[in-house]
Amino acid sequence: MRNSLNISFKTIALHFIFWIGVWFFYYYFFSYNSEDKVYITWFSSCLLPLTMGVTYFMERYLIPRFLLTKKYQLFALYSFYTFVVSSYLIVLALYGCLIFLLQFNVSVMPPMSKNFLFILMLVYLIVGIISFIHILNNNFKTDARNKELENKILATQLQLREQELQYLKQQIHPHFLFNTLNTIYGLAIKKSEHTPEVILRLSNLLDYILYQVHQPKVSLKEEIAHIEEYIELERIRFKDHLKVNFTSSVNGENIKTAPMLLIPFIENAFKHGEMIDGFLSIDVNIEVKESRLSFSIANTIREINKNTKQGIGIENIKKRLDLHYQNNYELTILSQPQWYKVELIIKDLNQFTHE
Repeated sequence: MRNSLNISFKTIALHFIFWIGVWFFYYYFFSYNSEDKVYITWFSSCLLPLTMGVTYFMERYLIPRFLLTKKYQLFALYSFYTFVVSSYLIVLALYGCLIFLLQFNVSVMPPMSKNFLFILMLVYLIVGIISFIHILNNNFKTDARNKELENKILATQLQLREQELQYLKQQIHPHFLFNTLNTIYGLAIKKSEHTPEVILRLSNLLDYILYQVHQPKVSLKEEIAHIEEYIELERIRFKDHLKVNFTSSVNGENIKTAPMLLIPFIENAFKHGEMIDGFLSIDVNIEVKESRLSFSIANTIREINKNTKQGIGIENIKKRLDLHYQNNYELTILSQPQWYKVELIIKDLNQFTHE
């Protein structure tokens, strides 16, 4: 409340000082080649409220109601009416001062106050300046509001994208854990000696999920180590019925990527892959040159089934790629005789968007 009162007082004080300045402006021009201080004082004082009225009418009513709302015809019409009425009032002020102050003695009238067009120009010079400043200030305020609105919309979009990203990650975790726990369950039923090893490897993977996956970016070598842990788990589950050819070539210690970006492809290869001649064969290749990532994975299938649904991990990874590497990646999924193949190329890992 106190701030609003201070602002109002400041505004009133500025307006008061401005109009005092306008009065002296009138006084200066009308006193040219004239010594009649009384007439000039009264004439300037009569002209000032008229100028104020026209100015505030233009600024507070005509401009916001018609000009800024693009009602140009009505603005032109009412501006013309205002011009006619103000011209009539200037004439009244001119003749009123001439009658009551000079008793119709035109010869002693200050020369600058005799010219009606000059007086009209002075009045509308003030009106024009104030109107221009008002329109300019309104444009600045509108731009500022639009900028603020854009920032709010952008912040909302970023928040929604962050929520979507977290939701996608939460979907990946149960999918991964479900597959791994199935492995442990099968080993436990068979009372396999590999059960403790699998549990240990699972604990390492859980550590990765709980503490690393929530970071925007992780080391690509950590991601590859995560993949190797998962493959070792599957080796134990499949025993002698699994053939995995895993190769990786990463040049650079500081190369980073989005966490759990590649593991859904690995999961789905094991989940949807099919044995041929008693073996599930999977080929995985990861190669990074400079900042370009090339990833490919292929698993055996007995026959091509176009109605086979892709795993939830694949759908999620497409959305995450759009969130992090939009227009910066190529994803190709091919179904060939006896092979299902996925190829992913990220052109520049450094062009990473974290929402």
